[in-house]
Amino acid sequence: MLLHRRCATPLAAGVVALTLAGNGLVVSAASAAATRYEAEAAPATCAGAIESNHAGYSGSGFCNGDNTVDAATEFTVTASTAGTATIAVRYANGATDNRAADVLVNGTVAHSGTAFDPTGAWTTWGTKTFTVSVTAGANTIRLDPATAAGLANIDYLDLETGGAPPPAGKQLEDLNRGLVSVRSGSGNLVSWRLFGTEPTATGFNVYRGTTKLNASPITNSTNFLDSGASADASYTVRAVVNGAEQAPSEPSLRFTGGNHLDVPISRPGSNYTAGDASVGDADGDGQYEIFLKWDPSDQKDNSQSGRTSNVYIDAYRLNGQRLWRIDLGRNIRAGAHYTQFQVYDYDGDGRAELAVKTGDGTVSGTGQVIGNANADHRNSSGYIITGPEYLTVFNGLSGAVMSTVNFEPARGNICDWGDCTGNRGDRFLAGTAYLDGQRPSIIMGRGYYEKSTIAAWDFRGGQLTRRWKFDSGSAGRQWTGRGTHSLSIADVDGNGTDEIIYGGMTINADGTGRYTTNFYAHGDALHVSDFVPSRPGQEIWQIHEQSSGAAATLRDARTGAVIMQKNNTCNCEGPARGVAGDVYAGNPGAEFWGKGTGLTSAFNSSGGSVGRAPASANFLAWWDADPVRELLDGNHVDKYGTGGDTRLLTGSGAHSINGTKATPSLSGDLFGDWREEVVLPRDDNAALRIYATPTQTDRRLHTLLHDAQYRVAIAWQNTAYNQPPHPSFFLGNGMSSPPQPNIHLR
Repeated sequence: MLLHRRCATPLAAGVVALTLAGNGLVVSAASAAATRYEAEAAPATCAGAIESNHAGYSGSGFCNGDNTVDAATEFTVTASTAGTATIAVRYANGATDNRAADVLVNGTVAHSGTAFDPTGAWTTWGTKTFTVSVTAGANTIRLDPATAAGLANIDYLDLETGGAPPPAGKQLEDLNRGLVSVRSGSGNLVSWRLFGTEPTATGFNVYRGTTKLNASPITNSTNFLDSGASADASYTVRAVVNGAEQAPSEPSLRFTGGNHLDVPISRPGSNYTAGDASVGDADGDGQYEIFLKWDPSDQKDNSQSGRTSNVYIDAYRLNGQRLWRIDLGRNIRAGAHYTQFQVYDYDGDGRAELAVKTGDGTVSGTGQVIGNANADHRNSSGYIITGPEYLTVFNGLSGAVMSTVNFEPARGNICDWGDCTGNRGDRFLAGTAYLDGQRPSIIMGRGYYEKSTIAAWDFRGGQLTRRWKFDSGSAGRQWTGRGTHSLSIADVDGNGTDEIIYGGMTINADGTGRYTTNFYAHGDALHVSDFVPSRPGQEIWQIHEQSSGAAATLRDARTGAVIMQKNNTCNCEGPARGVAGDVYAGNPGAEFWGKGTGLTSAFNSSGGSVGRAPASANFLAWWDADPVRELLDGNHVDKYGTGGDTRLLTGSGAHSINGTKATPSLSGDLFGDWREEVVLPRDDNAALRIYATPTQTDRRLHTLLHDAQYRVAIAWQNTAYNQPPHPSFFLGNGMSSPPQPNIHLR
């Protein structure tokens, strides 16, 4: 099916109820199509006791099973037809163990050894969701504990039947064409998205008003230069499928200010500057909204003492309408390492949510207060190393709280992270990953100098539930101190599920350690993609900020084996920044370089010099007509040359963020064709300025947003020391045609 149809997304499914459970606000959304079976009501059976002594349960009680290996809870459910069903089990686990259980359907094991992770308290309820096969009529669903610890407390089981099997591939956004008109000389460059679900050769017709501009359907690119057109011209584009013209797209966004679009923003105060940004489709109409973090002038690095002003996160439509503002409150410190926010459609309803660490006194976009509004956990040095911590999912359209749970990875003993002040224990990383190969999960990481811990969370049915937790403290000493100032997410083994590249260690989709390196991993830069197309799989280019030994390594992403290594021999502080990408067509594949001793050239994958190092080692952007990438640094884009760089863009009146890191608020393939946009705050902090290329190209690629690895990179780009996004395939000179993305849209 070639037609691209916008999904009709309801504002709500079922009834949403808010209850305060333990320390956290838990939101439950009961599906209108689900049938609920309470554990305390016949014909359900409980090998234990029906109790009601822990608040937050549904119905009249819950099953507290005996602590034995055979103390099962069993439900008898009715399915109208045979086929695939979804079951959601609500449970509470206030213990520290995972309470593993087998799920049996009609006596056959459907899911083995599933961990019902700790929820933090017996009054905090989570949900585990499974897909099972059922027969028409009565079915038994048995939760059988796998250890002598027994089951978690079981509240109820929701059964939803009649649905088709889950679609193949990873779920990605059902975007619109992202049609933009960028002023180019005396004309307009019109460009649009080719969806990842469309054949590469899909034709397009371009209209200015009601006038068709192309004689025959455009099949070799996804842009069109309308020479001599007025700057305020309005365009639409129509796909041509089997010779038939389809419905028109949305009208074009006009980048009339040179080659930029200003999105008005509202400053919280004169001491605030616009910081990191992200994008997500908050209302399900196919067009992105912008999510923006505001940084106060008194923000602190973790190594610096002192109290800070509050951090704010806003959401804006592209016309500047502010949808909401979230005040993270006094118990979230301001600085690059504290607030890593993730924007993504986690529950699969076609609309984006915001996931972020919160604290007592955080105020939602609708005025809800999380925890104790009057609590102040700051010590005399300004650090926050006591008091509760939360993870909250906010509604992307309203800013309302959807679910709040106790934050994992938890602080625990603050001294375990490398010091007792909060410098190392309050360094956070965050990402988004497809751990089951279909739906996105939230990744929250803590620590990297000493102890490193990563928790994976699912947001399904209105509730946050922890999928797994990896803790270097229990995994073994070889996993300690392998983190870095950023992370990456990639399917390193090609099996359809994502791994977490956490500096010098890689964690499998199931939360087990895949491999760890022998390198002290700390550094400011980490890049993962298919940088060397002549060898199978993807590669990791990582900077190592150390006085001797490896200054940077190129490694096999699947195994961790070193492909190429550059050493620091000056016995001084090692390099901080480094980049990988194809910036020079004269060398096959990507080039690798950095700033510091041992990284004085641009290197090939064998470590040989291919010429001088580029002038910057920061960000990258596909900007001009060819697939070779350009250098993005500060407020300018440059093209690398062996004799010197050529300036392609200077963002006059706009500036970079993050101090000496000089990164954009966001960059990536946000609109139009596969080339990338650059988002910078305007110098007066009254607008975000989005720059787009004015250059025509004859290259055609699916939108990079429908490459799952690239899309999650847009989500994690704001994490700690920002890094540019990379796709899962080689995009550069001499590239092969990338495979069709294995995705479905929602």
